[in-house]
This record gives sequence, structure tokens and C-alpha cells, in this order.
Amino acid sequence: LMLCIFLFANGCPAMGEIGVDKFLFGSSWKPTQGEFGIFPMIIGSIYVTALAVLMGAPIGIFCAIFMARFCSAGAYKIIKPAVNLLAGIPSIVYGFFALTVIVPMMQSIFGGSGKSLLTAAIILAIMILPTIINVSVSALKAVDPAYFAGSLALGATPERSAFKVELKAASSGVLAGVILGVARAVGEAMAVSMIAGNQPVMPEGLLSGVRTLTTNIILEMGYAEGLHKEALIATAVVLFVLVMIINLAFAAVKKRTV
Repeated sequence: LMLCIFLFANGCPAMGEIGVDKFLFGSSWKPTQGEFGIFPMIIGSIYVTALAVLMGAPIGIFCAIFMARFCSAGAYKIIKPAVNLLAGIPSIVYGFFALTVIVPMMQSIFGGSGKSLLTAAIILAIMILPTIINVSVSALKAVDPAYFAGSLALGATPERSAFKVELKAASSGVLAGVILGVARAVGEAMAVSMIAGNQPVMPEGLLSGVRTLTTNIILEMGYAEGLHKEALIATAVVLFVLVMIINLAFAAVKKRTV
């Protein structure tokens, strides 16, 4: 409650002074000239998050099905701690990894600086894997074993039983893992700020530089003053509302699938 009060009390007046339409839909972010349009950052955040989830969610779900149903006990004892270790790595370390490994790789394949929307999405896809895997494994293991046994008794293969029966039964829990992964991707700042290119312009493609809402805040809050600082707090308000909209949208989808 205190966080909400702080954000809205300090951010909404700035939106009113700048103009809600100019703030949300303006395409120019030039604080020194009094231009505070964050629409490119909103689009950048959505693109990076969506691409990261499209890459990370299928891998995470497949890995969870393997761990919950097909993984041997010995392999599980190795893979489970490895996934937990992946979850405990600080985001700055992911950023350094991307900067020294993924960025040069992108440079050699596509040319340019290597810092782009695609690069940021790749590292975010890796970062959300532990969240999706751990939550999905728990959901799959909570499914009654009779579902799997009954499917086998009806003639289905183990793979079909896992994907068509167990996964469907655990869909609400798996979807919760994806939601948490989306929230992690939207809110990530440090790793993205190191490899996204940080250009406050509309992204023209997967290989163009991009600046997200979180990156915009972290790059400029240290020296911002006056209306500039209040505009950054207003950016945090928009980020907060964006995450709420995503959660409500997924909750609506979850309600339909249950």
C-alpha cells in the first residue's frame, strides 16, 4: 500500500503536467528539451518480454515435463540443483555473460554492435527458465498419478499421456509459472541495460537497439531532478500498471481454461 501511495502520489502529478497523451504516446524522450514521451519504451518492453517468453516458455515447460515424468532419480538430483542455481545467479552476472558471449556471437552472425532487442530477449529467456521450470514441475508432480496410469491403460503412449493428460491437468499451475516468468522479464533492468542498446526510439526490427521502461529508470534516476525525476517515477507507475494488466489478462485466460 505504501509503495502504491508513493508511486501514484509522485507520478500522477508529473503525468498531468506533461500531459497524459504526450507522456504515454509521445515518441520523443529528451528531458533537457522538456520532451517526455515513453511510448518507444513501452513498445520496447512489450517486444522484449513477448519474445523472451516465446523462446523461454516452451523450453521451460518441456524441461519440466522431462523432470516430472521421464527423468531418472539420479539425473533429477543433478538437474534440480542446477536449475535452482540458475535461479540464484544475480542479474548483473547474466548481463556480463551476455556481454562477453552472446553479444560477440550476434556480432559475428548479424554484424553491427550486437546489442539489440533480440540479444536482450535471449538473455531474458534464459533468466526466466528457472521460474517456469520450478513452478511447472511442482504443478505436474501434484497431478494424481492415476491420470497417467489411466491414460496408459487406455492405450496412450507415455509421451502422449504426459503431454495430453498430465500437462492439461496441471495447466493452471504451469500458466502460473509462465505468469511469474513474464513478471520477471518485464521487471528486469540490469542485464537488459547492458545489452539492449539503450536507444529511446521505436524498434525497427529484432536487431535494432531498444530501451525498456526499467532501463530508462535505472539509467537516468541517478542524476534526474525536478520534472525529469517525477517523469521517471511516472514511468514506474506505467510499469506497475503494465504488470497488473498482464496479470489480469493471464488470470482471465486461466479462468477460461479451468
